[in-house]
Amino acid sequence: MSTAADAGKANATSAISTAPHGASARRRWPLASVNFFMADFLAGIGPFLGVFLLDHGWQSGLIGTVMTLGGVAGMLMTIPAGAFIDATHYKRAAVIIPGIFTISASAIILLSQEFWVVATSQVATAIAGAAIGPAVNAITLGIVKQAGFIRQNGINQAFNHAGNMVGAGLSGFLGWKFGYPAVFILAAVFGLLTIISVLMIPASDIDHAAARGTKEDDKDGKASGFEVLLECKPLLILAAALAAFHLGNGAMLPLYGMAVVSNGTTNGPGFVSITIVVAQATMIVASIIAMRMAEAEGYWLVLLLSFVALPVRGVIAANLLVPLGVYPVQILDGVGAGLQSVAVPGLVARILNGTGRINVGQGAVMTVQGLGAALSPAIGGWIAQVFGYSAMFYILGSFAIVSIGLWLVFRTLLKPVCSSRNSDAPEGAAAASAG
Repeated sequence: MSTAADAGKANATSAISTAPHGASARRRWPLASVNFFMADFLAGIGPFLGVFLLDHGWQSGLIGTVMTLGGVAGMLMTIPAGAFIDATHYKRAAVIIPGIFTISASAIILLSQEFWVVATSQVATAIAGAAIGPAVNAITLGIVKQAGFIRQNGINQAFNHAGNMVGAGLSGFLGWKFGYPAVFILAAVFGLLTIISVLMIPASDIDHAAARGTKEDDKDGKASGFEVLLECKPLLILAAALAAFHLGNGAMLPLYGMAVVSNGTTNGPGFVSITIVVAQATMIVASIIAMRMAEAEGYWLVLLLSFVALPVRGVIAANLLVPLGVYPVQILDGVGAGLQSVAVPGLVARILNGTGRINVGQGAVMTVQGLGAALSPAIGGWIAQVFGYSAMFYILGSFAIVSIGLWLVFRTLLKPVCSSRNSDAPEGAAAASAG
């Protein structure tokens, strides 16, 4: 585990040393720090929540339902959150205030495991998360601009995955040593460190016009109407492909953990920790590879490879419901998620550059991703309860075939927009070509 962490740290450090010259170290390191610490307090509790509730007598169907409630709430907030982040000049506060609510909402679960208490906590956490991710992307774009976004976003994601891996490793150890409350406390500590890291970013370093995708350094740049989101065919295809992918992918990690620990012979926190560490270690490498591929060739192949990983993962998960199966299953999770973590924000920013609606566009894509991810635990949970875990993994993995089909059928429309050459196009050129 320490070897993977060292390798991930070396990759991330190597990447940050080659970041764009326009972004000074004073700007880059706080961005990396924010992404490192926010990973655990936003995502670290989720995988442990399933086995925590299972340990308290919940059934898989009800666990999936409460996760879906949170997912739906987050999905409904992503577009309004994106619009707010486009408009506000208080982008650091859009990370800090939701971060405080996230920490508080997670702590409530320790006091009560009643259905509506847990559901309320998940809803509040999801709403806060809907603002934090786009706000960090906007801060990044406002600092490094379009020319530096591919590289800096790759660095951000490498540190984000490293933070998830470290947080998961610590959570597994602390959960094994002290029980589930220690996992929640650790997430709160990471949340506090996220807030401190955000405050290290000078507000004056953020170009708010560039952060929303209007002409850089043009403070009075006019934004396009919201209809640009519905008229942009590549954006719609991307959203549909991601929705299908996340419908299958969203429940794989928590349900795989539940499947393996349900026989009572495997330590819950320890096993879930391993699932996260293996995936996140892979994601660090995958995000650096995605950054390099995007700089050289564009985003089309990066996303195609991410879609292909899910059906293969579903087949392996269905046939390896044993502790050792975590390694191939979660390596493939790391491949898919690591590639997408770099490609999706970068492609949306490229498509909508010049419209002034980048963060609304990010929110719209997150909404359809969230729809798939929100439905996934409920669908997967009930399939597992009725037909068993193996059948459930086959079905979930098959959803990505829709994503692969869309990406191949519309490749002639998507490839020009995904091309790395568009990163040097004039403002609005990518959006115009996408319409």
